[in-house]
Amino acid sequence: MEFESVIGLEVHAQLKTRTKIFCNCSTAFGAPPNTHTCPVCLGMPGVLPVLNKKVVEYAIRMAIATNCTIARESRFARKNYFYPDLPKGYQISQYELPIAEFGYIDIEQNGNKKRIGITRIHIEEDAGKLTHDPNRPVSMVDFNRTGVPLIEIVSEPDIRSPEEAGAYLRHLHSVVRYLDICDGNMEEGSFRCDANVSVMLKGSETFGTRAELKNLNSFKHVEKAIYFETERQKDIVLDGGEVIQETRLWDPAKSVTTSIRTKEDAHDYRYFPDPDLLPLVVDDDWVDRVKATLPELPDARMKRFVREFSLPPYDAGVLTSSREIADYFEDCLKVFPEPKQVSNWVMGSLLGLLNAEGKSIEDSPIPAHDLGALLKLMDEDVINGRMAKTVFEKMAQTGKTPKTIIKEDGLVQVTDASAIEAIVSEVLARSPKEIEDYKNGKTRVIGFFVGQVMKATKGKANPKIVNEILKDKLSC
Repeated sequence: MEFESVIGLEVHAQLKTRTKIFCNCSTAFGAPPNTHTCPVCLGMPGVLPVLNKKVVEYAIRMAIATNCTIARESRFARKNYFYPDLPKGYQISQYELPIAEFGYIDIEQNGNKKRIGITRIHIEEDAGKLTHDPNRPVSMVDFNRTGVPLIEIVSEPDIRSPEEAGAYLRHLHSVVRYLDICDGNMEEGSFRCDANVSVMLKGSETFGTRAELKNLNSFKHVEKAIYFETERQKDIVLDGGEVIQETRLWDPAKSVTTSIRTKEDAHDYRYFPDPDLLPLVVDDDWVDRVKATLPELPDARMKRFVREFSLPPYDAGVLTSSREIADYFEDCLKVFPEPKQVSNWVMGSLLGLLNAEGKSIEDSPIPAHDLGALLKLMDEDVINGRMAKTVFEKMAQTGKTPKTIIKEDGLVQVTDASAIEAIVSEVLARSPKEIEDYKNGKTRVIGFFVGQVMKATKGKANPKIVNEILKDKLSC
């Protein structure tokens, strides 16, 4: 029996507004518990919510970027459930009439492109946060996050593997950051995901019973949790059992999912239109104004990098994976307009350094201008490639410019042909056996000669000139 996974993702993106969705409380992360609250977000009797216009604008931006149809009229609804982190006893969300529907994004996995449908995007408020005491049976609630604006992006069940789920989620993450509507911080919960997973027999058109997976706060956790859950459900079916519709929690320490409750259906939440909020009307002029402010998005920027800079698609994909990396790359080109060389250094030395130190491109110790200046100095033969790596490391350690480091450390490349020729002659004079090997066809021994010359000049000799002089002398 061959099975196929059926996966749909519900992605919550916390919007980068300064204030909450229905009140003026701050959305800043990390404040002392329950200090960013007021009667509105705490649901006190007699208060009325007032919609934050910026929330709607951000939702429209995301809808356009994901090819959705934007509803000219949508409604807020009350989603009723009782949990300690929900002070009103309901969550203001959208249900029957969301702000956007019927969109899609295209992903690429192992060289194959696939279109993933987006069922809907709706606006809602976040709930609070519970903290559980590990030493006693006590939980504490922090309402700072209550009322923080979210958009929920619900995919069609078009995803068929953990890897596709990861590719889809990474693409959405890139889009919200390009649009600058969400900071994408998964550890802080500002970009989070629930996965609906089921299995069915290959070739079937009837989906199996789904389980919803929660606590997925990294791309790797999403992929690992989906893989475990699909294998768990396959084993149940093969053993003659039935998969139960339920909500399960991913345990990253044990790499398993565990049941926490039966999965609710929409009718369990008793949705009804919120009587305190008017219908949300979005006209064509508003959509057009928002569309005019959209930045170049990841897919378009990647295609431009391939077309304009003649970069391989892989390079272009890495460089445009985040808006900040793409900006850094283009800022380097303003100083040193050689795309492939800049690409190699950004993808190799720079990203390698940042990954090793757990830093993002925004925290790079080497500004784009300075990296471009370093590559320009290497291109002008002021320093060679080996020296450039040394200078790069010192730039990262000290924050100094490449010219300053070169001057202080005396790293200027030796390009005087007569000086290099004298050193080459000395190396050849003490290497008769290697000269004989070279003349007998062992041409690789030239690497030995180059190494000896570089050693004698402490790595400062211009390798190109060294090779030219060596080949000239060895041909005699």
